Order: sequence, then C-alpha cells, then structure tokens
Amino acid sequence: MEREAEKEIRNAVIDSARRELEDARRAPKPQAVRRPEDVTPLQIRPEVMTELEGMAGWKSYKEEDLYLGKDLTFTPARSVKVSLERMVRSAIENNIAVEFARLGPAVTEAQTAAAEAAFDWTLFNNFNFTNTDDPRTGTSFSGGSFTPGFDQQQVLQDGIGLRRTLVSGGRLTVQQDFSYTDNQTPGQRNRPNPAEQGTFTLQWDQPLLRNAGSDVTQAEIRINRNAERTSVQTLRRDLIRVVTDTEKTYWDLVQAYYDLQILKRLQARGEKARDQLRARAQLDANQAQIADAVSRVEQRKVDVLRAQVQIRLTSDKLKALVNDPSFPVGSEIILAPADFAVDQPIQFSLLESLRQAIQNRPEVQQAIIAIDDASIRQVVARNQRLPDLSMRLQTRWTSLDNNMAEAVGSQFNGNFVDYLVGMSFEMPIGNRKAEADYRRRRLERMQSVLAYRNAVQQAVVDVKSALDRTITSYLQISQTQLARISAAETLRVLEVEKRFDTGITAERLDLELNRQESLARSEREEVAALVGYNSLLADLFSAMGTTLERNRVNLVVPSSADVPWSAPDR
Repeated sequence: MEREAEKEIRNAVIDSARRELEDARRAPKPQAVRRPEDVTPLQIRPEVMTELEGMAGWKSYKEEDLYLGKDLTFTPARSVKVSLERMVRSAIENNIAVEFARLGPAVTEAQTAAAEAAFDWTLFNNFNFTNTDDPRTGTSFSGGSFTPGFDQQQVLQDGIGLRRTLVSGGRLTVQQDFSYTDNQTPGQRNRPNPAEQGTFTLQWDQPLLRNAGSDVTQAEIRINRNAERTSVQTLRRDLIRVVTDTEKTYWDLVQAYYDLQILKRLQARGEKARDQLRARAQLDANQAQIADAVSRVEQRKVDVLRAQVQIRLTSDKLKALVNDPSFPVGSEIILAPADFAVDQPIQFSLLESLRQAIQNRPEVQQAIIAIDDASIRQVVARNQRLPDLSMRLQTRWTSLDNNMAEAVGSQFNGNFVDYLVGMSFEMPIGNRKAEADYRRRRLERMQSVLAYRNAVQQAVVDVKSALDRTITSYLQISQTQLARISAAETLRVLEVEKRFDTGITAERLDLELNRQESLARSEREEVAALVGYNSLLADLFSAMGTTLERNRVNLVVPSSADVPWSAPDR
C-alpha cells in the first residue's frame, strides 16, 4: 500500500507539469516576433526623414553634460556614467539582501553537520571515590557476641569508554572499569585486600520496532540537507530578484534622463515661441494669448524640475540596489546611464519557455524539496505508530587481583564472563497520539503536492503573461516611432511656413506650442516603449528562472568554512 501511495504521488507530480505543457507541444518550434517597419504611409521623402530624425527622437540627443540641478548640498549635481553590466555585477557582489541570503546555505550546512554528529563516537569517563566509616550493630550467635564496632573501607572506581549511536537506531557501548577496594573493618578479613578489579563491558541496545531503521534515525539529517538545498534556491531566488530589479531600475534611469532632455528641449522651443508671440503684441497677439504662452513655458520649467528630481530619486534607488563602494547611497553623485535600450526582436518557443520555468524556477524547486520533507516526516510518523520493543545484549569480562596490571591482563582469559539478554515492551493503549500525528503528516504531504501544482501553475502564468506583455511592448515600439515622426513632421511644416513669413500669426504660434507638446509627448512615449520592452525582457527571463544564465552568472554556493567570521565593512 505504501508503494502504491508513493507511485500515486510521483505520478501526480509528473502529471502536474505534463498537463501544463500539453497545449504548447503542438508548436514546439521557436517563433520570431516581427513588426512592420514601414513608414511609407506618411509619404515622407528620405531627405526630410533625415531632418525629422535630427529634430526629435532619442537619437537626436547628443552626448553632452546634462544640467541636473543642485543636489542636497546646494551645489551643482555631479554625475558619473555607469553601464548596465557593471550595475548587475555590483549588485550580485555587494547587494545586502544577497549577502544575507548567501549566508543561508552556510548556516544550513552547519546544521546538517550538527545532525550528522549524532552518529559520532562519544568518549566518556566516570570517576568515584568513596570513604566509608560507619558504626555497625553487634551480632550474637548462641549467646556469644561479635561487635566489630564500625565498618571502614575505601573504594575507588573509574570507568572509561566509547559510545556511539548506530544508523539502525541502536547504541553500542564499549567500557573498561577499574575498581580498587581497601577494607579495614576490624574482625573482617578479605582476600585479596586491597582488591583490584578490572571489568570490560560490551553492550548493544537496539530498538526493534519504534525508532528502528535508518529511515527514522537519519530523518533529521535528510531534512537538514533539504533545508540546505532550499537555502540554495532561496539564494538563487534573491539573486534573480535583485538582478531583475537592478535591470529595471537602470532602464527607469535611462527613461528619466531622456525625459529630462526632451523636457528641456520642449522648454527651449516654448521660450522661443513665447518671445515671438510677445513681439507680435502690437500686431495680432492679445494679452490672453501671451499669458497662455507664459503659463505653458513656466509649466514646462516645472516639468524640468520634476524630471531632475526623478533622476536623483532613481539614481539613489539604483545605488541602494547595487551597494557599490565607489558611490554609496549617502553620496550626492548621480548615476548616469551609459547604455540605451536595445530594439531587437525576440525568438522564443512557448514549450521551451514553460519547460525552462518548471525546471529552473526556485519556487518550483523548493516545492519539490517540500514534498520530500513531507515524505520523510510521514515515514517517521508511521514508524512512531509501532510498539516500543527494545533489546539489550551485554557481555562482561571480569578479573580480580591485588595488582591492577595483573587484573587487567587476565580479564580476557575466559574464567569470568557474564552474559545478559533483555527485552522491554511498551505501547500506549489506543495509541491515539501516534495515529493522529501520522494522519497529520499524510495530510501535510498532500498539501505539499498541491503546493507544487500551484507553483507550477504560477510559473506558467508568469511566463505566459511576460511573453504577452513583451510581444505587445515590442509591437508598440514601431507605432510610437511612427507617432513621433508624424508629430515631428507636423511641427516641421509649421516651422517651415514661419520661416517664409507665411505662418507667423498669434494663432499659428499658439498651434505651434500645441504641436511642440504633442511632439514631446510622442518622444517620451517612444522612449517609454523602448525602455518598457527591455524591462519586460528582464521580467521574462525572471519568470523563466534563467536571469543568472542570461547575465553569465555562475552561482557558487559558499560553505561555512568559506564565510569570514568578521562582519562585512561595506
């Protein structure tokens, strides 16, 4: 029956993964995401397209020092450029949460060693010295009396031996005893006196039912080894989370920097249009139109200030994640991104993506380990239902002499050998506690299987959701690019007309302000689409559990011997 139950558990675990992969098996080949790259519906000539790319879009912003405002020391903010690779490496090496999780396997390794130590040999020694000087009552026989007056003797006992718990659940004891007795009671003669006795004892205590067998005795070791594996998966999970958060925060910093550049250009364009509108105050611009232009420019200045603050906040968040000693969180150095978001299509297979998630996700691996833990505890609980039947086997070799060397030397000559065979039995009437514990462990194992199913389903949901959002985000890039080109073309036409004095009116300048804001909004949406796509790629690899492999991170689990005893200084 137990074998059938184990088989059912195994099949349930296998079917949980097989059921989730069933539909994906119909299309196992990798598929590439494609999007339309044609902007011909706008009918824009190539030379005009070059001009549009120069007046808007992330490629139109040159590599130059960007004024980031003043820091908290009221001095111009300083910045340093960092690459995404450096940030990821620094986060892996220095992140505080990762350092905390890195100690977990070493802690559980020490716990496993402590559990294994239960089967080590134990050296023991017992020493006693007794000095007896007691009065005694007299004894008479046929009218005569014998009154020794007192009982006086000195006894020195010393026992040394080795004891070890066996994998079978028994205990083996090897013991050598030494005894010295000097009797000085008047009227009493002992031979030999003083007497020296040597005794060698070999004893084996073995449970035969309850607490017997390696499945029970090594249960704690196996559970601690599973705890070590769980802590490794916890470390892997924390590493994946930290790397993913670092990547996404880096892309947020990229977006914040380009937002500031876009808003500063928008402010400069607005100031130019505002000045032109003021110059037409005597022609066709009324006070309301001029006030509206001033209001828009001031609002753009406010947006620039907010963008500067957003850069500082995102930079501090990134510094806290990477914990790089070169720029601690308390420093006023602002991190500047050296990389821009990639615009490359992904090629994926749904079947392979789901397989990767089921095989690599730390949560799924921890759920499998939890099933094993529950199975171990169930085996122990089943054993505890048995009666307590124990056996003791003992052999003792003894010798007596007036010289300890002679006594010990002759104790194995076979003249004085004692044997002992004992059995003890005990069982609670009803045995309710053991039966209740066994039912609890069986239910816990059923729960662990359900938890595994839930972990597999969650992994599948995360992968499918990440794939859907990533594909959608990639397709949106071309649409936001087309919207930005269209907005740039609209603004370019207005500027060309103004250049030839055919469109300089208060109404056209107001329309130009509107088109400037529309273009800036399109630029920000394009950058947001590019950055969002790269952030979603980080989420996708995190959902598949392959973030570390993607970043070429080799996970080496430190042992307790490798961990320094001093606290880290960073």
